[in-house]
Amino acid sequence: MLPELESISRDRPDRALRLQGQMGDGEALEVVIFRGFSSSLTHPTAFDPDQPLLPSEAKIESAVLLQAPLNPAAEQVLAGPRPAQDFLDPGLWG
Repeated sequence: MLPELESISRDRPDRALRLQGQMGDGEALEVVIFRGFSSSLTHPTAFDPDQPLLPSEAKIESAVLLQAPLNPAAEQVLAGPRPAQDFLDPGLWG
């Protein structure tokens, strides 16, 4: 699912998608997708971009579409929280 969401985000530089879920051990997980790239905010990632960002046991539970660039002091939520799969529809990106 991440590669598809990254692909959609390449065409929407004014949007960021924040994904939330859990690692296999139940630890909280947060990922942001912006301009075609995913970045984990809660866990270290491999330097090699060919390596998967998340282990196979990680579960993405929800997503929030945000106005980009991100401003933590005045975050603008455009859609969500919704199931992350919903954002595979490019129409939801506004």
